[in-house]
Amino acid sequence: MNNAPQPVVLQRQKENRRDADFSKIESIDLFCGVGGLTRGVLDSGIKVLAGLDLDGTCEYAYTKNNGIPFIKADVSQYDSSALLSLYSKNSVRVLMGCAPCQPFSKLQQKNIEKNENSKWGLLYSFLRHIKAIKPDIISMENVPELVGEKVFLDFKTSIEGLGYFVDYKVVNACDYGVPQRRKRLLFLASAFGPIHLIPPTTPVNRVTVRDTIFSLPKISAGETDPTDSLHRTSALSAKNLKRIQASKPGGTWKDWPPQLLPKCYKKKKGKTFKSVYGRMEWDKVGPTLTTQFMRYGTGRYGHPEQDRALSLREGALLQTFPITYQFSEDSNYSIGDVARQIGNAVPVKLGEVVGLSIKEHLLEVKKHGLS
Repeated sequence: MNNAPQPVVLQRQKENRRDADFSKIESIDLFCGVGGLTRGVLDSGIKVLAGLDLDGTCEYAYTKNNGIPFIKADVSQYDSSALLSLYSKNSVRVLMGCAPCQPFSKLQQKNIEKNENSKWGLLYSFLRHIKAIKPDIISMENVPELVGEKVFLDFKTSIEGLGYFVDYKVVNACDYGVPQRRKRLLFLASAFGPIHLIPPTTPVNRVTVRDTIFSLPKISAGETDPTDSLHRTSALSAKNLKRIQASKPGGTWKDWPPQLLPKCYKKKKGKTFKSVYGRMEWDKVGPTLTTQFMRYGTGRYGHPEQDRALSLREGALLQTFPITYQFSEDSNYSIGDVARQIGNAVPVKLGEVVGLSIKEHLLEVKKHGLS
């Protein structure tokens, strides 16, 4: 997957390498959300200059937890020169981001208009900034389905044409310390030489649901822990309460008495959705968290023991946000808004892996020179 640049580009890269101060790595996070990628990259030891996102509801969490400016703006409309001006002279410039992934997911592809003016085209906006800024390192994270789309081929081919070395792969986040089965596409490109993602950090001894949320205080459906306003759960209807009481960790709706079955499960097609209304298992990794993880009935988001869906704090921990991460300055926040922010985030540990991969790459370049 690596592309060898042409000689004319190699000359430009040699000039870049001579001028760049490898001790001064600076990054900008496009589509930053509440800062999952930013937090992880910071944890790896790389400076983040700013995050940019159109969703203003993410600003509090982003700035409060990371101490970094949040630029509320549309990435597709923002001036690239304004971003370029943020970097210091001779710094190693990193441009990173995760364009909203819903357009590329299996559930959304039938309903999305595939053109550059829709959310589908935000990757083209990312590419526009790359062409204008000419960062030294590029990082992009997204859903695996993107690989099969024309927009990704255009993105990759254009970056290779600019002279970057490119590497990308689909990984399972649980191999990198994230307690979820979460497959993601990770894309890296460098103007200095071949770049690769670091090897899995937890390929065998994976972090489990028990490791992540077992120690949290017990709460009931619809309650909030008085010591942590984010440890809050959605209420359950009387029927859903009976359903979760009849559910076993790792089980399915087949564990229920017939009177609790929804009509869809009585149909042939509905019988295939075995994870819906499911409970998690303590000693396994969790399922992929979506923006609806706080709703019992949208996936295997039932607590392993307690009769409720996951709390927002539990979802944040499964996304590897620190337990101190704050998402709202007001306790009267929208549970749906915060669940969306958490579910859309890049897992912090995966962000750290991106940062560590960049640092390891730059050490190799500094040690061995340009390939």
